[in-house]
Amino acid sequence: MKIMRWRAFGVLLSTTMLLGNVAYAQGQAQNLRGFKDPNQGLRVAKQGMFFVGGQYYTSSIDGLKYMSGQMYVEYQIPEVVTHPYPIVMIHGAAQTGSNFIATPDGQPGWAQFFVANGYAVYIADQVGRGRSNYVLEQYNAFGPPLDVLSRQKNWSLQQEYKLFPRGYMHTQWPGTGREGDTFFDQYYASQVQFNRNGVWTQTVAQAAGAALLDRIGPAIVVTHSQSGTFGFLIADKRPNLVKGVVTVEGGGTPRGYTAVGAPNWFEDAPGGASWGIANVAITYDPPVTDPGQLTYVREEKAEGPDVRCWVQGSPARQLPNLKRVPQLLVVGEASSAASTNRCVSRYLTQAGVPNTWVDLGTVGIHGNGHMMMLEKNELEIAAFMAGWLQDNVEKGIKAPATR
Repeated sequence: MKIMRWRAFGVLLSTTMLLGNVAYAQGQAQNLRGFKDPNQGLRVAKQGMFFVGGQYYTSSIDGLKYMSGQMYVEYQIPEVVTHPYPIVMIHGAAQTGSNFIATPDGQPGWAQFFVANGYAVYIADQVGRGRSNYVLEQYNAFGPPLDVLSRQKNWSLQQEYKLFPRGYMHTQWPGTGREGDTFFDQYYASQVQFNRNGVWTQTVAQAAGAALLDRIGPAIVVTHSQSGTFGFLIADKRPNLVKGVVTVEGGGTPRGYTAVGAPNWFEDAPGGASWGIANVAITYDPPVTDPGQLTYVREEKAEGPDVRCWVQGSPARQLPNLKRVPQLLVVGEASSAASTNRCVSRYLTQAGVPNTWVDLGTVGIHGNGHMMMLEKNELEIAAFMAGWLQDNVEKGIKAPATR
């Protein structure tokens, strides 16, 4: 698969927020490589929202009927659709679809980039998150948002805490990254409670994602972090409707990894993905009826830096439904995933799934952490993804006359 190369760019800092935002926008515009800059405006023909999925149930508490399992989706359709498939965006843990609509420093988000460049875009709030109602009786207990200190250590100030090898390279978070900074406060205000049960979240996400594609037709699925497993599961359930998957810093591995700092950097975390890349059943060949039938071994020698991946024992079972779907896996060069996410790609490759794994630093996009869609050069990243989609998913396929 072709990987496009991009230049890094310098960001001119200003003493005022307004001039600073202008500098960010101008810097990114120079690196969009022919794609349109959403800062120049959007031409939207239709926008709105709907819910997919959902089942009525009778409460054991009061005997009345309610609904659970529904997923909120909002959409924007450009005046001229120039791409054959819409983009479906699904956020990660403790987040909502707002991740893709704007950045904390007021720049247009990935959704606006894709709309400006002729894609229909659908943005979901995961089941039980944001505007998708949380039904406590059905979903069980949920935890609080992720705390401030942990977000600074892992996302906004990782260059200071040095928990993982390339955290020091982080340069793209807007503002200081500290509590009390306008941009950090905007970001942290968006954090929400969420269900930490991986089996439950993946089960309902797969059902709701399939229902969404049944409604809108073939699409490209973009996931981030926790939702990385969702892209694989939705593609497994609807392989004829998922035309491409972009997994940003996500996807499961048989063993988890915890960043612990130098000199060992990472330790195995308990749990992991019981079905290899997910916590719920996914289609294997030969078939797997129980996750205990899967065996794992550790790489004798790491194929990349920092960690030795857990992979299947030989002979490796294949993932036949995912073989049909082009896969792009993206990580920021300054994130912990730059060390560990290669293991997701390694697992897919071993299971017969062609995929392109990209550390953005290797293609000239520097300084990004885990929440790259909120960082200063996020439009440059969107342009890279759009170029990959054109080369690997859309080539030779005409866009619909209307959508």
